[in-house]
Amino acid sequence: MARNSLGREIPERFGGKPLVPYRDPWSTRPAADRATRPLRRADPGDKKLCHDLREAIERAGLRDGMTIATHHHLRNGDHLLNHVVRVIENMGIRDIRIASSSVHPVHAELVEFIREGVITGIECGVNGLIGELASKGELRCPITVRSHGGRARAVASGEVPIDVAFIAAPCCDEQGNMNGLQGPSAFGSMGYAFPDALHARTVVAVTDNLVPYPAAPVSIPQSLVDLVVPVQRLGDPAKIVSTTTRVTTDPVGLQIARYAAQVIEASGRLRDGFSFQTGSGGISLAVAENVRALMRERKVKGSFGCGGVTGYFVDMLEEGLFQALFDVQCFDLRAVESIRKNRAHVEMSADTYANPFNAGAVVNGLDCVILGATEVDVDFNVNANTESNGYLLHNTGGHSDTAAGAAVSIIVAPSIRGRLPIVKDAVTTVTTPGETVDVVVTERGIAVNDTQPELKAELLRRRAPVKDIRELQREIYAVTGTPRALDFEDEVVAVIEYRDGTIIDAVRRVRT
Repeated sequence: MARNSLGREIPERFGGKPLVPYRDPWSTRPAADRATRPLRRADPGDKKLCHDLREAIERAGLRDGMTIATHHHLRNGDHLLNHVVRVIENMGIRDIRIASSSVHPVHAELVEFIREGVITGIECGVNGLIGELASKGELRCPITVRSHGGRARAVASGEVPIDVAFIAAPCCDEQGNMNGLQGPSAFGSMGYAFPDALHARTVVAVTDNLVPYPAAPVSIPQSLVDLVVPVQRLGDPAKIVSTTTRVTTDPVGLQIARYAAQVIEASGRLRDGFSFQTGSGGISLAVAENVRALMRERKVKGSFGCGGVTGYFVDMLEEGLFQALFDVQCFDLRAVESIRKNRAHVEMSADTYANPFNAGAVVNGLDCVILGATEVDVDFNVNANTESNGYLLHNTGGHSDTAAGAAVSIIVAPSIRGRLPIVKDAVTTVTTPGETVDVVVTERGIAVNDTQPELKAELLRRRAPVKDIRELQREIYAVTGTPRALDFEDEVVAVIEYRDGTIIDAVRRVRT
């Protein structure tokens, strides 16, 4: 075992690979060039179209021990990953690693394939049953959790070599030109699939909407696609909705949103050129509503909103409050409609969005980002991966990426969740280091990191309810009592990789 700079104990090796302990957000630098896929030659008359997934898998040369990937733009409505693994199992292929952009509750079917040895490793974040069972010690399958930018980096560098990428293509022609804008499974931006298309050794476009050549517009071109497979259905786009797309009406959430908007106003960033990212949860949208009112009042013309985009941000774009939206993933069907028709709503790759090892990620230009948390601690470290019971239930998403890139990163959360305090001495799992977290906002007050003394002074001048984070913790503990420490086994079931490839924490088996 080794300890990283946050004092977290991590294994020296995991899943057969050596690990590098986290040091800080900035010092790790690229150690290799971008990975490249094998060159191909396609002659006139060559056919990419396959009868079914089995034929595509055979032509791709997938065999035991290889790595496959899909992308999660259909989120909990995705049918593709389960379908692909069922076919792999029927073909007798074993020891497969999954390096998708995310795994969701809809993929609970994979549990049996893990138990049977068809899947022996997961190189992505997990949401739901797989993470819970791994945390309980009921699944033996090493899991490496990466942020969206971290995954783009790992794929582009070749750290995670993808042998076969299966790209869900809502609109596709027989040569593989595709987009996510049209068809019964249209989900909008294909941002998470771009690194796979560029760097996977074999790229398979899977579509339920095969159209005459050429499909247009083109998001991923035919020159990157080796095989094309028609299927009956890719998934249900109605289930791409992340959480809620409505502003909260809960008084606690509304108070948090008002305080967060005060922070943004006091930061001095709310001016022409303002750039902003927020999530799709009710509190986050309430923050956006407050910011929207301030932008209208001051006649502020923002530069861009980014990330996973909701219809709420679409409304702000159409109102003229932002010049553009950079969209890596549509969070609802309103956003899908917008990206289809509005040229200022721009499709963005995960690499462009958040990869720390490129010539400049979009997150680096953010003025403010609003993020959630399952826990924070007195050092401003944030947990977004595990719940209060210690189970691994959430992907990292863009959490650590945007916190590192934004000028002001703001965590919003109720002070008490499920009778448990949100602020602890030490979080169960570190997702995002406190070095990149500027402010924690609860309904009981605002805690400002010592790295932002000018912001703290300005908030105090405005008589905002600023409290030292330990003071905030004591106030919460007076209501909840001191939480009982969780009990863990020594066995590591997952590692949390920081966006630069170093290991920021390990998830251990919960003792039951």
